[in-house]
Amino acid sequence: MSRTIWTVIGVILAVIIAWILVDVLFSLLWFIGKLAIVAVVAVIVFFVMRSAIGRSRSQDSIER
Repeated sequence: MSRTIWTVIGVILAVIIAWILVDVLFSLLWFIGKLAIVAVVAVIVFFVMRSAIGRSRSQDSIER
């Protein structure tokens, strides 16, 4: 009887620990994915801004 109780407690603890580990893992993966998306968008915005500033500078030099 005592062995059965420890088995049940062990299974419950294993499920709780697994739940926490999976939650941490998915949070970390979501953070890395979000970071990658932000990096891609930042690069796109950087090149759009650079292109817009380059055009305005070239138009300023043409008008002068």
